[in-house]
Formats: sequence, structure tokens, C-alpha cells
Amino acid sequence: MDLTVTQWEEVLPVIKKAAPVKIVSGRPRQDDRKILNGILWICRTGAPWKD
Repeated sequence: MDLTVTQWEEVLPVIKKAAPVKIVSGRPRQDDRKILNGILWICRTGAPWKD
């Protein structure tokens, strides 16, 4: 179960405010919504993080 559009719209300002302006090194930034859905899935299922 992923975030609904309404839930995402409520969370987005918090993520944008906390996101760094520009990262010079490291991996390219991925889609925030997919990352958050993945974190919530791990928390919901209790699956090991490596999954």
C-alpha cells in the first residue's frame, strides 16, 4: 500500500524543506516518493532492511 496523492501532498513540503539544496558527490538523488514508500513498506512488514 503506497501513499495516496493526498498523503503525499501533505508530506512533500516537509521533505522539500529537509532536502539538501545540491549534493556534489555520491549517488544521484532518487524519487522521494518511491524512497518513502520503500521505508514505510519496511516498517509495515518488518522485513529486513536488505530486502
